[in-house]
Amino acid sequence: MRISRWMQLGQGLLAAGVMVAGATLAAAQARKTPYWASITKTEAMMRVGPSYDYPSSWLYRQRGLPVRVIQVLGSWRKVEDSTGTKGWMHVRLLGDAPTAIVIDSIAPLREGRGDGGRVLFRAEPGVVGAISECSGGWCLFDVGGKRGYVRAENLWGAAGR
Repeated sequence: MRISRWMQLGQGLLAAGVMVAGATLAAAQARKTPYWASITKTEAMMRVGPSYDYPSSWLYRQRGLPVRVIQVLGSWRKVEDSTGTKGWMHVRLLGDAPTAIVIDSIAPLREGRGDGGRVLFRAEPGVVGAISECSGGWCLFDVGGKRGYVRAENLWGAAGR
């Protein structure tokens, strides 16, 4: 008798989990493109089409790398990276954390918004970090706990570019 109650409970939880996952996928598919995402894995394959049957075109090895989602097809997302490279990634490789990558030239991380703020750190092109507090053309940029304000024009990612 006890076993069957636990089995019923487990089946109920499984059904609830499937319903939640389905609702989450439906909500993600309803999201208007383009939107920003970030790579959540230390290795993520970009493919030439929206299926594991398609060959990979690129292997990303940078967790947190920002990408722009430009098309949604089931559980696949067509993305564009900061270099303009486009391809397909499975949704499980992507998250919503707002991140950015430094582009073009060395970006000073300043104590406050504005060019007059003291320079705390400098980030080279290709450095990836979390962003927040974006306003007035400046974003708070955090690279492994080293934080400072960076001009949004020096970043590619969720800063609104």
